Amino acid sequence: MKKILIAILLVFALITLSFPDSALAAGDAAKGKMVFNANCNACHQGGVNRVIPMKNLSKSALEKFGMYSAAAIIKQVTYGKGSMPRFGGRLKPDQIEDVAAYVLQQADQGW
Repeated sequence: MKKILIAILLVFALITLSFPDSALAAGDAAKGKMVFNANCNACHQGGVNRVIPMKNLSKSALEKFGMYSAAAIIKQVTYGKGSMPRFGGRLKPDQIEDVAAYVLQQADQGW
């Protein structure tokens, strides 16, 4: 029984790891686009970063700075960091998940 459980967990882990995090993002990218346009566009229109240009929202920059995952984006948007303001409290958790899904989708498509 223990071996079967371990085998099932191993298969689940392998399947989960075979998908990029952007494919597993829980949010709704279409809803995220609306939230992004209303709250993030001033600094990040088209995936740019008007404050720190090298930390833009391109896939390569997100990967370089350890931000190419829904979890990392959700944390950044919720709590802020550096010049990025926090949006936790202003946006609902599901809205932040939607933004993360949208950002990852756009990064994958090259904005």
